Amino acid sequence: MDAQGRGRDEGIDPADQWVLNPDTGDYELRLTPSSGRSSAAAGTTDARAPGSRRRSKPETPPPADRASVPSQRGGRRGAGGGRGDRDETRKPGSRAAAPAAGRRKARPKKAVKKKALVWTGGVLAFLLVGVGTTGYFVYQHFNANITAVSTDGAGTGGFSKDRAINVLVIGTDKRTGDGNEGYGDAGSVGHADTNILFHVSKDRTNATALSIPRDLITDVPDCPTTLEDGTKKDIPGTTGGRFNASLGQSDRTPSCTMRTVTELTGMEVDHFMVADFNAVKSLTTAVGGVDVCLAKDIDDKDSHLKLSKGEHTIEGEQALAFLRTRHSVGFGSDLSRIEIQQQFLGSLMRKLKSNDTLTSPTKMWSLAEAATKALTVDDKIGDINQLRKLGMELASVDPKNITFTTVPVLDNPDDKATVILDKSKAPQVFSMMREDVSFTAVEKQEKAEEKAAEAAKLKGEMADAADVRVDVYNGGAPAGSAQNALDWLQNEKSVLKSTNKANAPENVKKTQLVYAPNQADQARRLADLMGMSASALKPTTTDAGEMDPMVLTLGPDFTEAGSPLSAPTKAPDKIQRVEADKAVCAQ
Repeated sequence: MDAQGRGRDEGIDPADQWVLNPDTGDYELRLTPSSGRSSAAAGTTDARAPGSRRRSKPETPPPADRASVPSQRGGRRGAGGGRGDRDETRKPGSRAAAPAAGRRKARPKKAVKKKALVWTGGVLAFLLVGVGTTGYFVYQHFNANITAVSTDGAGTGGFSKDRAINVLVIGTDKRTGDGNEGYGDAGSVGHADTNILFHVSKDRTNATALSIPRDLITDVPDCPTTLEDGTKKDIPGTTGGRFNASLGQSDRTPSCTMRTVTELTGMEVDHFMVADFNAVKSLTTAVGGVDVCLAKDIDDKDSHLKLSKGEHTIEGEQALAFLRTRHSVGFGSDLSRIEIQQQFLGSLMRKLKSNDTLTSPTKMWSLAEAATKALTVDDKIGDINQLRKLGMELASVDPKNITFTTVPVLDNPDDKATVILDKSKAPQVFSMMREDVSFTAVEKQEKAEEKAAEAAKLKGEMADAADVRVDVYNGGAPAGSAQNALDWLQNEKSVLKSTNKANAPENVKKTQLVYAPNQADQARRLADLMGMSASALKPTTTDAGEMDPMVLTLGPDFTEAGSPLSAPTKAPDKIQRVEADKAVCAQ
């Protein structure tokens, strides 16, 4: 059996034999006849339409592990059998044009780029944050590479086209894998060292990649957990500890980090993905290196990064060193390291969007191989088809509308090695993400019109704060919220005719204010004080008595008195952020 019968030519990478058919958008395994053999000798040929390519079938089937690849249409293609069971006939009098052995018919560059973008959507989307796969690798070889662990009920368990998507990407500092023991802390079980919540808007026009500092002081909730041996364990929560302790410590798994993110931001997480040191090295090598820029020379003995000022292309160990460096950039803190990580990921995304990557089957094969081997995902996407579907959803966002930002924090006055939440800015950032407000101001025109309409509804005469009469109920907000709101209204805003009525008869999805027509001026004042949108105001049809109060029911969107309940229209001033399409030099 010759090279064709074995399913590959000697000296040719198998990925190079995957060829894009611009007419169908499918990648097909094209095997040309060996030198000196005719097409007839190699096997039978399909009857083709005029001008089409003649393909040979091997005399002997390939080995089982390379026998076939599932088609996107549900069929299977033999290694040299072209389009499977589909029969194609020539028009009367036409001839099949057979190309010379070893040569491929030239394809228009535009068609190649367009189709490659479609079928490599998964790679482009996930590798923005260190994750990737693509549609035409949907078969058992890659499926077997995937490692999946339980969400323990912490995630939503899915995603759909009619709502936003939240994917948590966790970079662990666990020193497993070849060559990583030299970084110190070799026996560590790992922490949630690098954390990015990747939020894609409902309409897929924009996305925000929110970095969460590992040294942020926060509460870790109780975590029901499935251990490696399959047993269940309820891990008690902690208060006032570092965010990075949400993974690895006390047997915590990524599902516990998911719960911690939800507690912190108020956003439900759909899925998680975990990458270790080896993931960084293998993925950057597979893509052929990532371009970075330095504003100064760096010689960091801790991270082992040594680079001169200017532009460089880095991969493997050098790329890992770049992502780990912090003492030689910015203020030398973990926050400075977060900034260069975001710059790196933006550059990686731009590299993946380049023709050099999109039109290279070899690179795409290597990327899929590296990504599926290097990453751990939750069990709801522990299948190559689910990863592909999610990737195609995420890939639809234009890089210019993707913003990397960081949770606003302040230095911890009690411990200079840690940070605390900036309560004047962080709630605004979380609110913007929950409400799909773009950090790059790319909302559709109808969204702007909706906001204008809501603002118009709020216009009109407002009562004095002292004349506002309202009963406050907790209808799904955190415990103690009604009293928290009451104290703020009375002590900070002089709404003295307000009363805490404890729990509402039933919970609400969002905070709402029910008022009578003759209380409209009071409703406007309260909405203005609390930052409520017009959609939260629910008028009744009959007037109220002079002493009757309005009814304010606090929902899950209420986090703290003083935090606006409607999403701000722009980001807070002086928060760290960078757009994915911008090249930035590390300072």
